Formats: sequence, structure tokens, C-alpha cells
Amino acid sequence: MKLHLKIWRQLNAASKGEMIEYEVSEVSEHMSFLEMLDMLNESLIQRGERVIEFDHDCREGICGQCGIMINGRAHGPLTHTTTCQLHMRSFKDGDTIYLEPFRASAFPILRDLKVNRKSFDSIIEAGGYISAAIGQTPEANSIPVSYEASEAAFDSAACIGCGACVATCKNSSAALFTSAKINHLVQLPQGKLEAADRVLSMVSQMDAMGFGNCSNTEACEVECPQDISVLNIGRMNYEYNKALLLRK
Repeated sequence: MKLHLKIWRQLNAASKGEMIEYEVSEVSEHMSFLEMLDMLNESLIQRGERVIEFDHDCREGICGQCGIMINGRAHGPLTHTTTCQLHMRSFKDGDTIYLEPFRASAFPILRDLKVNRKSFDSIIEAGGYISAAIGQTPEANSIPVSYEASEAAFDSAACIGCGACVATCKNSSAALFTSAKINHLVQLPQGKLEAADRVLSMVSQMDAMGFGNCSNTEACEVECPQDISVLNIGRMNYEYNKALLLRK
């Protein structure tokens, strides 16, 4: 395939960016989207030009590092798919493809398609953990957990923190990410003791990082690679209001 690419190039957060046009040919439909970008970067290196920077790590849809707006959609045209899992068979010969970084004030651009998602880390640091007493390893069956609770917790814990929910939300809300991180702990016995402090701290940090309010359009669930349900947001709101009542 021969493709026309229009890619956002920006040296750093302080500089002005612009869309630059490139052409790639001999693209195999079996290539992943990131392999196609690798091929383009190899040609740029041969011409002595600066390569296009983008986030990636495992390239298996696990780490959550990759994330690009492809033709206006987070991770591209397929639902519940990361950028690294997208293959070129999703495009046709002669297509024009627009590539931009995730756009959100809480995700400042580092360079080209790379963004800084440390704001997610700060939300986790605010309470996305449980405290454990130091001592002997407890017996595995000493704290019984029901099948329903464990499955619900695993569903929430599946979030990989890629940021697609933020990039696709018109308000740049991190409600789906934050609620998933809160709910996977609150649904387990080990997480209930600190539940009130956790939800108040994490929601407060989410607001402090400049994320917007939930828009209730559910676009976040549509673009989430792990199909995290927006029901998590409802559960987070319930836990938040309950924590406020407990503080009174």
C-alpha cells in the first residue's frame, strides 16, 4: 500500500507545532500501525531528518504507553483496540491518515506524538493502593472473597492507563480512569478500610491536575481498549458521596 500521512510535529511543549506531510509506500497490510511508523522513521534517518517520536513499550496492548489520535479517534478506527494492536489492513491503498497526540491540558505534549501522562501517576499516588502491616505472609484463604466481588474487581483493574478516555472526552475527564482505580480496590475486603480516604484523595487530585468533569456521553467506554464500563463512574460517585457523609 501507498499511504499519505499528515503528522503533528512539535519540538517541545514551548514550541509551535504543525502538521507535516509524508508518504510511505510498500506498506504491508500485515504490519502493525507502529511498525508502519518505524518504517517511516527508518527512511527519515536515511535522509538525515529527525525521527517522529511516539510512545510505545510492550506493543502487545498491555502497558498502555502507546496512544495516538488517528483520523480524530483515540487509537484509531477500531473499538477496544490499542494503537499497537491496530494493523494496516484497517486502511486502504491511497488513504490519507492524520496523526496527532492526545489533546488535554493535563497531558502536555513532550514532542511530536509523545505526551506527559504523569498526572495519572499522581492520581494513583494519592490513594490507589492499600496499606499492609509488615509481618508474616497471611494465609491465602484467611480473607474470603466472593466470586462476584473478585470478578468485578478484576474488570476494573483491567485499566491500562493509556489515556484514551481523556483524549476522547470533550471535557478531558479522567473519571473513567480514576473510578477504575478506585473501584478495583473498594470491591475487595483489603481495600474497604481506607475506602473513604482513598476516594476523597484521588478525586481531589484528579481535579487538581486539571481534568474536566464527566460529560456523561460515554465516549470514554467506547474508546477504552479494555472496555472499562462507565458503571465504574457511578460507583465512584456513590463512594465519594458516602465518604463525604461519613466525614460530617
